[in-house]
Amino acid sequence: MTLKPRTTFLRFLIAGGFNTLFGWLVYAASILMGAPPWLALIIAIVTGIGFNFVTLGRYAFQDMAMKRFPRFVLSYVLIYITNLICLKALEPWQSSPIWGQLILTPPLAIFSYVLLSRITFNSKKS
Repeated sequence: MTLKPRTTFLRFLIAGGFNTLFGWLVYAASILMGAPPWLALIIAIVTGIGFNFVTLGRYAFQDMAMKRFPRFVLSYVLIYITNLICLKALEPWQSSPIWGQLILTPPLAIFSYVLLSRITFNSKKS
């Protein structure tokens, strides 16, 4: 079944909202327990990858083919690198890496959608 891009994006926003909340809470808890931002990001991404693959694959993109998992992980590696670079760039203007991560959430969500819809769940590449 092929979903219209608008429907897929709305489903992505719903699933992504839950995923983002989970990831942000893991990140914030890691920071509060003393982890540096780069490690807190890794912890949040690693703990969220399996959960996010299920919620985004099944609900948002309606495709749970395991052959997509390596591209999903690659997308998350790119998201991590971009996130870390942006978080570092925000350091002079924000008081806490927790707030910096919160500021970055909307643009990173858009970036994630673009990567996942074009790299991971693009039916032309399956």
